[in-house]
Amino acid sequence: MVWHPFRSALSYHFFEPYIHVLPMSWSPVTLENWLIRQKDTLDEVRGPVEAIISEVRARGDAALLDYAEKFDKVRPEAVRLSEEDWDAAYEDVSPELAEALSEAYARISRFHELQRREDFWITETEPGISLGVKTTPLTRIGIYVPGGRASYPSTALMCAIPAKVAGVQEVICCTPPPVHPLTLVACDIAGVDEVYLTGGAQAVAAMAYGTESMAPVEKIVGPGNRYVTAAKMMVRHTVEIDFPAGPSEIAIIADEDARPDFIAADILAQSEHDPLAASMLITPSTQLADEVGKWIARLTAEADRKEIISQSLERSGYLIVKDLDQAAEAANKIAPEHLAIQVSDSFSLLGKIKNAGSIFIGPYAAVACGDYASGTNHVLPTAGNARYYSGLNVAHFTKTSTIQMIDREGLEMIGDIVETIAEAEGLSAHADSVRIRRSSPR
Repeated sequence: MVWHPFRSALSYHFFEPYIHVLPMSWSPVTLENWLIRQKDTLDEVRGPVEAIISEVRARGDAALLDYAEKFDKVRPEAVRLSEEDWDAAYEDVSPELAEALSEAYARISRFHELQRREDFWITETEPGISLGVKTTPLTRIGIYVPGGRASYPSTALMCAIPAKVAGVQEVICCTPPPVHPLTLVACDIAGVDEVYLTGGAQAVAAMAYGTESMAPVEKIVGPGNRYVTAAKMMVRHTVEIDFPAGPSEIAIIADEDARPDFIAADILAQSEHDPLAASMLITPSTQLADEVGKWIARLTAEADRKEIISQSLERSGYLIVKDLDQAAEAANKIAPEHLAIQVSDSFSLLGKIKNAGSIFIGPYAAVACGDYASGTNHVLPTAGNARYYSGLNVAHFTKTSTIQMIDREGLEMIGDIVETIAEAEGLSAHADSVRIRRSSPR
C-alpha cells in the first residue's frame, strides 16, 4: 500500500486554476515512512526543551516571565492571573458565546458523568473472602490550554470537566499570555481554580516542579505543540501525564458512496490547526480520492487560514486499498487521533477497528462536533499513540486501590496455596505469616 498525493492524471486539469493557492507538489510516501515521520518530530526539540526545564527549575517565576517576554512578546505583571482580571473577561465575551460555552459544558459533563466509577465496591468471591476496589480522585492536577494560533476555550472545558467530575479538588490551568477572554470564561464555567499566564515547555516544567507562585501538581493533561509534548514526556519521572497529544490528525475510511465534499471539509478542519497536522483518506475508490482532491483545492481557495492549511496538506494524502478490510488494517497501523468512517456498512467496519482515539460514524458526524458539543472528549493521543492510550476521560483523574477482607474460613481456603508458593520462592516469612494465623486458637 502506497500513499498518493491528492492529484491524478485525470484531475490535473481541474487543479490548474488553483496552483497559486494550493501547490500540488506532494510526493508519494509509504505508510511506513509516514509513521516514522510522525514519530520523529519530538527528537528535533529535545535539546531546547531540556534547557527550558532546567531554567524553570533553577529560576522559577522569573524564568516564566522571561520566557513569556521572549516567546509570547508580552511580560505579565505576575505569573498568576488575578481574580479581578479573570472576572473582567466576561466583559469582552458576548452573551451568545458565553451561552454556547455553557451548553457545551452541559453536554460534556453529561457524557463524562456516565464514566464515573463507584467510590468503592466489594463482593464475596468465595466463602470468607471478599474483594473489591476503592477509587480515589487525584488532589491537584494541571491542564494545559494552548494559545498562539487560535484561542481554545473548548480545550479548557475538555480538560477541566472530567477532572471535576472525578472529584479532583484543585484544577489549575496554564495558558500562554495574552490569554483570550473566551479561554478565561471557559475556565470559570468548568470550575478551574487557578490560572497561570505561562505556555510552552516552561508551563509544563512549572506544573511538574512548582515555582514561587505555583504549587506542583500530581498530573498534567492537555494538548500542545511539539515543545509541550516533549516536555510532558520528559517530566514523567516526577509527575504523571495523560499521553502524547501533539499536532492534530485525522484518518477517514470511505467507500465510493461517500460525500467527497464532506470528506474534504473534515480534512481542512484538521489542517487549519497547525502546519504539522496530518490528514489521511483511506479508500478503495480512486474516483473518490480524485473528487476529494478537487474539493480540497476548491475549499482551500476560500479558507481563512489557507497558508496553514496548505502547509498541512503537504503532510497529507490518500491511500488506495483493495477493500474495506484492508482499510481497517491500515487504520489500525496508523492509530489516528480521529477516525471518520463513511461507508455503507459502518458498524461492520467498526468491529474491525482496534486503534483510534475517537471514532466518528456516518456522513454527518463531523469531527468538529466532537471538538465542541457532542460531549465526547477531544483531548486524544496523536502520532500513533492510540495504540496504547485512551482519550482523556474521568479515569485519568483517579487512582484505584484493591481491597481484600479475609476471615478465618477464607484463610483456610487459600492458606495451603500461599504457604506452598511462598516456600517455593524461598520466602519463608511469607509462609509463616499465614501459618501462625492458621495455628492460633480460635
